[in-house]
Amino acid sequence: MLQVIHFIDRFTTWVGRSFSWLILLMAFGMGYEVLSRYLFNAPTAWAYDMSYILYGTLFMVGGAYTLSRNAHVRGDFLYRLWKPRTQAKVELTLYVLFFFPGILALAFAGGKYASQSWGYMETSVFSPAGVPIFHFKTMLVVGAVLMLIQGVAQVCRCLVCIRSGEWPADVHDVTELEDQLLESGGQDYVKNPLDIGSATGGKDQ
Repeated sequence: MLQVIHFIDRFTTWVGRSFSWLILLMAFGMGYEVLSRYLFNAPTAWAYDMSYILYGTLFMVGGAYTLSRNAHVRGDFLYRLWKPRTQAKVELTLYVLFFFPGILALAFAGGKYASQSWGYMETSVFSPAGVPIFHFKTMLVVGAVLMLIQGVAQVCRCLVCIRSGEWPADVHDVTELEDQLLESGGQDYVKNPLDIGSATGGKDQ
């Protein structure tokens, strides 16, 4: 079961990192639009479409990567106080009752939506450029499938934790600042007592 978790996590990591380059492409595109619009008074007809297509694709495809890093927003003010086995039982229940039905609904509805869009080669109505968007709507299905695959890994995590009483190790990639502070007790960010004074504007407490 651990091999399944690690395989899916590595796959999701590869997909997430690959699509993260869309951020750079979007930045260059919007930068070009700003220069063209305000310096040369020649706004582009495709910048708006490019922005929501790239951002929407990143949002949909990046969902599985975010899930693998346990980075989705949750009200964990109670969750973090529970024992790992209790956390796993609650998560497993929520995955079965809400996550998989919701993602399956997204996959089927998104598939129908994308199929219709491909049927008449839909183009954007938001700009005169007529940018094709049927491929963009396909990202609904791609994102849902990736979430389903990562959901299998998350369920396996829950089962391992219920059996062992500890969460299996995640793929080391990036760490939220909040998690770093909790793990280090803040010591990594106050290496010198004088840093406290500088952080508070030099005033004595």
